[in-house]
Amino acid sequence: MEEQVQKQSWWPKLVKVVSDHPLVFIILFFFIIPFIMPYKALATQIIIWGLFALGYNVCLGYTGMLSFGHAAYFGVGSYTTGIVLIRLWPNIWFGIFCGMLMGAITAFVLGYLCIKRRGIYFAMLTMAFAQLIYFLAFQWVDLTGGDNGLRNIPATPVTLFGYDLHIYEPLRFYFFVLFFVILSLLALNRILESPFGQVLQAVRENEPRAKSCGYETTNVRWLAFVISGSISGLAGGLHAIYLHFVGIDSLYWTTSGQVVMMTLLGGMGSFIGPFIGAGIFLYLEDMLSALTSNWMIFLGVIFVLCVLFFPAGVWGTIKNLSTRKKD
Repeated sequence: MEEQVQKQSWWPKLVKVVSDHPLVFIILFFFIIPFIMPYKALATQIIIWGLFALGYNVCLGYTGMLSFGHAAYFGVGSYTTGIVLIRLWPNIWFGIFCGMLMGAITAFVLGYLCIKRRGIYFAMLTMAFAQLIYFLAFQWVDLTGGDNGLRNIPATPVTLFGYDLHIYEPLRFYFFVLFFVILSLLALNRILESPFGQVLQAVRENEPRAKSCGYETTNVRWLAFVISGSISGLAGGLHAIYLHFVGIDSLYWTTSGQVVMMTLLGGMGSFIGPFIGAGIFLYLEDMLSALTSNWMIFLGVIFVLCVLFFPAGVWGTIKNLSTRKKD
């Protein structure tokens, strides 16, 4: 009987260790992903979209703001990086920085217009402004390419300490993207473990109480929104460099819907959840699209079932089950 209890107890202990040290296990897993995926390009897509979902998770998971307009920051980051590399300066570091910066600036402006609203009004406003940016990009053909998108983004080498590094072989590019993902995780971990991060979660749990404690909750939400937009812009810039192309659909509401699905699938309020959600979503998309042209229907059914039976997401459900077993 004691042996059986010992055999069953390893699983809750493992989940607890991963929960206590998420960054260590995420980074270790990142080094394994490209070797277990069907092809390395899928692994690269997973960590780019996982980064996007991580940024969105700051807004939804840690602050409790449901946004349907995050495609705006992802798409603006993509277009900015592409335009900078094509028209201004073909320096990949500068292009990525500009994409991240414009994502933050866009979130700053739209956040100012939306952040005083709550609930469904906030969600609808974010979607409305995101669609406004989509139609602006669609009409501004000279700058964005309109319906044809932004093409021929140059494959500029990465210059590091005076040396040109050619990163466009699939595995090399994966680790190039991983560098930015790890930096984002470390920075976000530092922010969320700070007093500001505790205030974010207080606002999520009970905003009136946080306000009564003297916190300017509107400004806290606004800053969280800007941080979320900057990470989304970074993900968009990396996506543009990965594809050498920016499609107009990167700004469309369906892109916002995808990142919401990824975040909910993986589990909100954690570092691990967004990457699990992105991995599940993209792997199923890759597998189902090879079987049928109606793959979105099946993916939608799977998502609905997950929300109904695993409302805490995959990672949240794993944590809950491990806690029950431990008890």
